[in-house]
Amino acid sequence: MPAIIEIKDVTKEFKVLNRREGLKGSIKDLFSRDYKTVRAVDSISMSIEQGEIVGYLGPNGAGKSTTIKMMTGVLEPTEGQILVDGAAPYKNRERNAQKIGVVFGQRSQLWWALPLIESFRLLKEIYRISDEQYDGMMKLYGSLVDIEPLLHKPVRQMSLGQRTLSDILAAFLHDPKIVFLDEPTIGLDVSMKAKIRTLIHALNKEKNTTVILTTHDMGDVDALCRRIVIIDKGKMLYDNDIEHLKGFFGSYRTLKIRIDGNMKEIAESIQKELPDFSVSADDEWISVLVDEEKAKVIDVLGRLQSSCKIKDMQLEEISTEEVIKKIYEEGVS
Repeated sequence: MPAIIEIKDVTKEFKVLNRREGLKGSIKDLFSRDYKTVRAVDSISMSIEQGEIVGYLGPNGAGKSTTIKMMTGVLEPTEGQILVDGAAPYKNRERNAQKIGVVFGQRSQLWWALPLIESFRLLKEIYRISDEQYDGMMKLYGSLVDIEPLLHKPVRQMSLGQRTLSDILAAFLHDPKIVFLDEPTIGLDVSMKAKIRTLIHALNKEKNTTVILTTHDMGDVDALCRRIVIIDKGKMLYDNDIEHLKGFFGSYRTLKIRIDGNMKEIAESIQKELPDFSVSADDEWISVLVDEEKAKVIDVLGRLQSSCKIKDMQLEEISTEEVIKKIYEEGVS
């Protein structure tokens, strides 16, 4: 069975004006042809099967959004080939739009002043969804989430979490083959994040929809993605499952300690004392990332006990978040 998305040696370049400073510089820029070429995506290749949930990760400016825009047909690649369901998306954007759903950057596709049900009915007409298919999707939504209280509520009166959930339902309404989700849980509380993740997973399983997820929340990755693709500065760094990636960092352990006082201030002090280690803090724990090929955890713990009074400790395998951070810093050899 052919892949639903095929990307082969795709490169995207932009011409960017070398701008001058000041008012005179701005006037000269109106007539300038002094451009530089910026390569946002550099020879990326990947194949995505129907029904996969793929985490597409990278720091800001890595080229994620540019790649997504090429897959959705908004941009045309400078070099290489992109096929979505066997066709180049930028050559027939209307046909491609019928096959995809998008939730991007908190830009809602719902009508702000209308109740949610009216937005759904408008989308039904836009995508030419049959009555049978529409009723089936609404029945499915009712079985997955408590949607009834939202249907007759104007979108402008919804909380951020309710709007995000509604946007995801709208993206799946016309039963697309592929849904692109950009930071779907950003700004949400823990409870709503869990609901959103459960909904995405259930819709993927029920409809066999391919999901491309861009996020900086590693909780989303752990909960939804078996496969991740990491890019940085336009180049692909990694394309495989998360467990395989953790194998590259098998010697790393996270030492977590609890100490009375301001955790972040204490973490900063520990970082100065242990400059060769990565130290972070949250409201409950201070975390020290230890490479046991270079230092034993028991030795690091001994150094910490000599300078502070430890109330509690835990030892964990390296987290997905720490793995991604290491990839950004060091790459995968």
